Amino acid sequence: MYPPELVQPMKADLTNVGFQQLSTPEQVDQLIETTNGTLLMVVNSVCGCAAGNMRPGVKLSLNGDKKPATLATVFAGVDTEATAQARKYFLPYPPSSPSIALFKDGKLVHFLERHHIEGGTAQMIAENLSEAYDEFC
Repeated sequence: MYPPELVQPMKADLTNVGFQQLSTPEQVDQLIETTNGTLLMVVNSVCGCAAGNMRPGVKLSLNGDKKPATLATVFAGVDTEATAQARKYFLPYPPSSPSIALFKDGKLVHFLERHHIEGGTAQMIAENLSEAYDEFC
C-alpha cells in the first residue's frame, strides 16, 4: 500500500480530466456491467518508467473527435480489491500495471499491457488509443 500523499497527484492527473476513481470491486462491476457504449478503464500505477508516459498519453488521446463515453480508473497497489476485480474483466490478459482497457457494451475490445506502454512516448500511446476509438467509439 502506497501512502495517500504519494499517489494523490497521480490519481488527480486522471480524475481532473473526468476519470471516475473506482475503489471497490462493487463499483467496478457496476460500471462495467451497466455501461452502454464505450468505457475506458485505466489501471494507474506509481511506476515512473511506464505510467509517467501512460497518463499523458491517455489524456492526449481524449482530444480527438471520437473518444469513450465513460472514463474510469483503479490504482494498482492502492485500490487493491478494485484493481483485482477490474483485471477479471481483462482476461485472457495477465495482470499488468499500468494498463488500459477499452470496453464496448461491457465487452473488452482493446487492451494495452505494460509492455505496450513502457518505453513508448505519450504520443505513441495516444495514437494507439485514438485508432481504437476510431474503430469502436
